[in-house]
Amino acid sequence: MAKPVMCIVLPQIFLVAFFHLCMSSQTKECTSNPSLSPQFYENSCPKAQAIVQSFVAKAHSNDLRMAASLLRLHFHDCFVNGCDGSLLLDNSGTMESEKRSDSNVDSARGFEVIDDIKSALENECPQTVSCADILALVARDTTVITGGPSWEVYLGRRDAREASLIASNNNIPVASSTFQTIVTKFNDQGLDLTDLVALLGGHTIGNSRCKSFRERLYNHSGNSDLDQTLNQNYASVLQQGCPISGDDQNLFALDYMTPNKFDNYYFKNLMSFKGLLSSDEILYTKSRDSMELVKLYGANEELFFEQYAKSMVKMGNISPLTGTDGEIRRICRRVNN
Repeated sequence: MAKPVMCIVLPQIFLVAFFHLCMSSQTKECTSNPSLSPQFYENSCPKAQAIVQSFVAKAHSNDLRMAASLLRLHFHDCFVNGCDGSLLLDNSGTMESEKRSDSNVDSARGFEVIDDIKSALENECPQTVSCADILALVARDTTVITGGPSWEVYLGRRDAREASLIASNNNIPVASSTFQTIVTKFNDQGLDLTDLVALLGGHTIGNSRCKSFRERLYNHSGNSDLDQTLNQNYASVLQQGCPISGDDQNLFALDYMTPNKFDNYYFKNLMSFKGLLSSDEILYTKSRDSMELVKLYGANEELFFEQYAKSMVKMGNISPLTGTDGEIRRICRRVNN
C-alpha cells in the first residue's frame, strides 16, 4: 500500500466540477474495473441491496459504534490483496486469519453482522452474492445511515480462498505510522494523496483505544513529553481517561465533536490540533499539500462528501476477483468445501 507521490492541490472550482461529473456519470472513467457493475445482481438477486440495508439499519439501531466498525472492515479487506473478503476468514488448517493482525486483533468487529447478512442472502438467492460485495455494500450503507454521502457500489467481486496475515500486518497503516509510510501504503494500492485525505475522513465516526495514542500524551519523542501538535487542553481531557499505564482498552471518539455523525468535523478538529491519532493529525502538520486538502474539506463538507464517495469507489476496485477466479462463499468465515 511504493510509487512516486503526486502532491497536487487543484483549484476548488475545478475539483467540484470534476467530482460532480464523475459522481453523476456511469462511464468507465468512474470505476477502474469494467468487470464490476452496479447492476450485477439485478436479475440474480434483485433484493440484495435492500436486504443489506435492512441489516445495517438494525445493527446501527442496536449499537451506534457498529457503523464505524463495519466501515473499517471494507478498508482492512481491500488493503490486503484486494477487495476479496479475505479479512472475514477464520483460522483454518495452515491458514492464519487476518483478524489476528496488529491492525485487527482486539479491534476489528462486526463479523456477526456480516454473518447475519450472508445468511439472509443465502436464503434469498443461494451462493450468489459474495462476501466481498457484502463488505462493499455495508461500507456505503453505514456511511449513509450516519449522515454521509451515497454512491453507486460496483458489484461482481468474488471471494478469496485464502487469507494473508503477513500482508495484513504489512499493508495497513497504523496509528503510529509516519506520513510518508501512510502515503506509500496508499500509493501501493493505487490511491493518491487526495484519496488518502478523503478516505481518512472516514474517521469522522468511530473510536480508538487508549493504547493507540498514549505515546502522544506521555512520551512522544522518547523524552516523557507531550506531542506539541496536540492541543494541550484536549490532551488534558484525554489524560483523564488514558493514564500513563493501564486502561489500554478505554475508548475515545476519533471525532470528539460529532462522534456518531458522518460530517467534516474530522478536518476541523485537525485544524485546531485536536486529531486523536498521530496518523490523523500529521495530515495537517507534515505536508503542505495534505494540509491544503484538510483545509478544503474542513471548509466545504459537500466537496468532502463528493471526493469521499469517489475515493470509496476507487478503493472498492482494488484487485477484485472476478469471472471464475475465487468463489462465492456460502459462509463468509470459511471457504467452501
